[in-house]
Amino acid sequence: MIRIGALLAVGLIAAPVAADTESHILIQTSPLAGFQYHAGRALFPLMSVGDRLTLVREADNPYDPKAVRVEWRGVMIGFAPRVDNTDLARMMDHGVTVEGRIVHLQKARDPWKRVLIEVLVPEASP
Repeated sequence: MIRIGALLAVGLIAAPVAADTESHILIQTSPLAGFQYHAGRALFPLMSVGDRLTLVREADNPYDPKAVRVEWRGVMIGFAPRVDNTDLARMMDHGVTVEGRIVHLQKARDPWKRVLIEVLVPEASP
């Protein structure tokens, strides 16, 4: 019989989270688009994995009517990629609350590899 402590020690199961921890549903993981055209270069050294991001719907964007702007600490750093924003824009247009966070940072020449984000929906409480 395998003990739960042993499974926790090797990472096969996760430890229970505190009761006051909010649950989220992961709906998308994407690279950050347009990072090189906005404040990303200057802010990159200040960013950390786990930082919260604000997602703002830009229905009047002249280049993409489904645009979703990504902000870090109130400053625009890019967009959800166009190939990934159709469902996200639709959800936001219907009033669904979405949240973002940084899941990976990498110093790379290719701006599409510098910041990886997750988009989450808070799970409804029972």
